[in-house]
Amino acid sequence: MTLVTAGRVGKPHGLDGSFYVDTPRHELPEGLTIAISGRSYEINRRAGTDERPLIRLEGIDDPRALRGEVMLVDDELADDEWLASDLVGLTVVGIGTVADVIDSPSCSLLQVDDGTLIPFIADAVRSVDLEAREIRVNEGFFG
Repeated sequence: MTLVTAGRVGKPHGLDGSFYVDTPRHELPEGLTIAISGRSYEINRRAGTDERPLIRLEGIDDPRALRGEVMLVDDELADDEWLASDLVGLTVVGIGTVADVIDSPSCSLLQVDDGTLIPFIADAVRSVDLEAREIRVNEGFFG
């Protein structure tokens, strides 16, 4: 199991500590333990929709201070999933080295050391080879 992004703490809702989850990437059922800023919390209320979950965490009375923070859950990575930390430092063949992975609203972006941003989507990225420490991109996507 690995800590993976489940979403971000979004807008508070009501007065009981509930908040919406921005960019949800996990089901977030009641009873699930999530990590925010290095601390663990249990989901004790789940409402809303899959696209716009509304949750309340045990021990959080006012989520405003956490707004925008990344929520992490223990999960297994699929064969076509990677941690951002695994991608930083890989060579993007013909372009440069991945300096950062940016979590944007629509997809993750690979930021290359020369400032180039590459959307981390199938149309742009052909392959990731962690052993060879390289990423191959679809050149036609950039031309």
